[in-house]
Amino acid sequence: MKAFPIRLKPDTDLRKTLKNFAVEQNIQAGFILTAIGSLKQATIRFADQSNSTVLTEKFEILSLNGTLATTGVHLHMAIADRHGKVIGGHLSDGCIVYTTAEIVIGIIEDFNLLRTFDQQTGFNELEVVSLEVGFLGLNICNKIQAS
Repeated sequence: MKAFPIRLKPDTDLRKTLKNFAVEQNIQAGFILTAIGSLKQATIRFADQSNSTVLTEKFEILSLNGTLATTGVHLHMAIADRHGKVIGGHLSDGCIVYTTAEIVIGIIEDFNLLRTFDQQTGFNELEVVSLEVGFLGLNICNKIQAS
């Protein structure tokens, strides 16, 4: 595994920058190891909603999780407002860094993470492709449940 530590400066769009970084670095199987920082605007899609909500106040980034690759990113974030109220959801474009965002991205070299359309969910979902010959056990949860 490799790791890329990066710092995003004020007024940077968090999701767009991570998406562009994955493309520029040709990341095929990346994930967020750790992330902290602050936002002056958060754009989050909450569970079972089709549109994102824009929140314009100062927030601390408590957690950022998910996968990233040249084929797309899927990230979720938890943030706290000035009163300590925590909210979270699907990270959308429009999350603007306030002071800093310190992020470490992990890279797994033996896999490709693809985003392929899933008819069951209606979304582009994760498809894990092993580059190691003979490796089994990926994308099998549905097969196990069906047995």
